[in-house]
Formats: sequence, structure tokens, C-alpha cells
Amino acid sequence: MTKMARLAFICLLTLSVPAVGADDAPTAASAAPASSAPDAAAPAPADAAAAAPTEPTLIGTDKINSGDTAWMLTSTALVLMMTIPGLALFYGGMVRKKNVLATLMQSFAITCVVTILWWLIGYSWAFTPGSPYLGGATRAFLNGMTVMKDANKITVSHLALTIPETVYAMFQLTFAIITPALIAGAFADRMKFSAMLVFMSVWSLVVYCPIAHWVWEPSGWLAVKGVLDYAGGTVVHINAGIAGLMSCLVLGKRVGYGKEAMAPHNLTLTLIGASLLWVGWFGFNAGSATAADGRAGMAMAATQIATATAALGWMFAEWAIKGKPSVLGIASGAVAGLVAITPASGFVGPTPAVVIGLTAGVVCFFAATSLKSALGYDDSLDAFGVHGIGGIIGALLTGVFASKEISGADGSVIIQLWGVGATVIYGGVASFIILKVIDMTIGLRVTEEQEREGLDISLHGERVE
Repeated sequence: MTKMARLAFICLLTLSVPAVGADDAPTAASAAPASSAPDAAAPAPADAAAAAPTEPTLIGTDKINSGDTAWMLTSTALVLMMTIPGLALFYGGMVRKKNVLATLMQSFAITCVVTILWWLIGYSWAFTPGSPYLGGATRAFLNGMTVMKDANKITVSHLALTIPETVYAMFQLTFAIITPALIAGAFADRMKFSAMLVFMSVWSLVVYCPIAHWVWEPSGWLAVKGVLDYAGGTVVHINAGIAGLMSCLVLGKRVGYGKEAMAPHNLTLTLIGASLLWVGWFGFNAGSATAADGRAGMAMAATQIATATAALGWMFAEWAIKGKPSVLGIASGAVAGLVAITPASGFVGPTPAVVIGLTAGVVCFFAATSLKSALGYDDSLDAFGVHGIGGIIGALLTGVFASKEISGADGSVIIQLWGVGATVIYGGVASFIILKVIDMTIGLRVTEEQEREGLDISLHGERVE
């Protein structure tokens, strides 16, 4: 294990070395942060384009926009709220009573661990120039990120020139937090807490950071190709969804799955969690403009409309098939809509948002029910069925509906397939390898006795009375 870990770390450091003589110019419109300037759609003068920074830089504090900064501070808080308490409650309500505390603990612990990893090297690997596949180490330990009060200087990211780099780094941290937290829904009720911590730590650095760099750093190879992902369809949702699928396949089914009742213990918590996710998602999508501007407003409108449509789509599909509309169904449909509109939100208008939402609501309903039953895998809380499938739908339909008038970017389904395929293949294979290595060393799964007793007592020594 030690030798493999060292080898993986050396490989990642190798990828961190800046690429020399890259032939392709990055497509700024392919990444949400790169299109944050209010006039991003308008062609820039040649001298201005040449002078634009390509790495974090020091500027005068007079160039910081207070309105953009205030909005991004708010968005950062909103996105953090999506994980704690939003996702924690959403997942916590869906598990059985004996596992609710363990499920809440996972979201909370992931928030803490990823924060430290982001400070250590994660932000630097994801959002600084390096190779086309991984960023450099210039921001390790957030080194160089500074505020010089007396000199009236401050560092900004080249991806968000009107806000302090500290704000941009913390905003992106909240994305890095929720992505691995989403995976936990697939293996709920059966993974060891120690194994979960190791998996999430390695996965965040080896899978999340590289894919974020590919798509959102202008020099990343998928950004250069022109893959569009406004706020995380590939980077967050497909990435988490495919890792979730690998998790439930490697771990196997829950004890008693298909034979014993495993109904959610508290749908009140689930609906509260889904509601917090919906509200927080405005920071997720509209915040990805990195500016308080018209594009942020359009992203907000598209998000609201798609989410409502998807919730109704899932509800009516379930009503037609099963005879009754459920609380769990409408909440899951809303999340499916939020997922699907995420990559498209800064590229489409209201009417395409309706199509994207409706498609996601109906298709994800069948993915979380019929597809899961047909293939026989135990995706406990439908992380793959909602986030994986919903993310793929959103990514591909972004290629169909992307409006150059809104974003300055043309959509292409073929190019979007590159983003989907690369994320599925790399994320799936890397996740599988990490899981297998952990399983062969410290072990992934709790014992059958611990699983039957419940993870709250067996892993944490606590219970909900």
C-alpha cells in the first residue's frame, strides 16, 4: 500500500509540471469561472486579450468589485449549506433509523477532511496552470494568496478577476466538498468509517482535482476542446455518480437487500434536506458566474424552472406507474432537475431549461427504479441514478441547447460526449482501483453483525432514541 501510494503521488507531481509548447489556445467560454466578466460574450481587443493573466496574479484593490465579492461570499455560504446541513439531512432521512447518525457523520467529516486537503494541494492542482491534466504546486498550502493592506494590493485568480482569490478558492472548495459527499449515498449503510475517510481523501486528490482542472482551468485538455460545463455536470455530478456506482459494485448489496424492508426512516428530514439543496443550488449555479451580472440572473432563472419541471416530471411519472405521488419522489425529482441544469445553467434560457428538467425528472425516475432493478446493483440512495444519469442528460443537452447569445459559446453534442466519456472512464477506473486497494488493505465493509446492529452503534457508539 505504501509503495503504491508513493508511486501515485510521484505520478501526480509529474503531471503537475507545466506543459511546454502547448499548441491549442484555451476556450474561455468552456468553463464557468473563465466567463465571469460581465462583458465576456463581447470580443476583447487584441492587446487586452494578450494582457489577460493566465495564472493567479497580484492587482490593485481598486479593481475588486464589491458587488461581485458580496455575491460570491453569499454563494460560498449557500453552497456549503448544500452539504451541511442540506445533503446530510437529505441522505440522513432516507436511511434506516439505525444508520442516521453515521450518515450525517459522513457528510460532516468529509467537509472537514476535504477542507484540509484543499488547503494542502487540492486548490493548486485544480485551478492553477500546469500540464493539461493537472495544475501546478504554486498554491500548495495556499502559498502566495495574500492581501497587502498598506500597499493596496490583493491576489486574484485568473478565472475571476473582480473578486479576491481567497473568495474564489473558498467558493471552489465548497464544490470540492459536496462532490465526494454525494458518493456516500451509493454505499450508505455498509462502508467502514475509516475506509470512507481514506477513500474520500484519495479520491478527492486523484479524481476530483484532475477532472476539475481538465474542465475549468482554461489550459485543461477538455477546456481546450470546448467542453461546456457551467457549474459541475461533469466535474461534480457525473464524477460523483460513476464513483458511487463503482462503490456499490465493489461493496456488494446490503444485508437483506430485496428481502427485508429498507424504507426511509424520516422523510421529513429528507424533504427539509432537499429544500436546502434547492435554495443552496442558486449559489452553486448562479454563483458560477463569479459576478453579480445578467448571466448569473439567467442561470438562476434556468435553475428554478428546470428544478420545478423535473420535480413534477418525476411526480407524474411515479403517479402514473405506481398509482400515488410520493414525497420521496417529488424531492428526488427536484434534485434530478438541479443536477441536470447545472452544466447548462449559464448557457441556456428558460424554455430549454423546461426541456432539460422534464427529461431529467422522467429519465432519472426510471433509472432509480427500473434500471436499478434490471441490473441488480444496490445504489442505496440513488447517487448514480440521480447524479450520474442526471449529469449525463444535462451535459449532453447543454450541447443541444447552448445559446451563443447568452454565453458566447457554441454547443456541440459530440464535444460534450468527450467530456462525459472522459469523466466516466477516468473516474470509473480510478475509483475502482482506489476502492480495491483499500479493500485489500484495511477493508471496505463492516461485518455482517455490525451492519445488522446499525452503524450508529457499531461505528460511533451512539443512537437516535
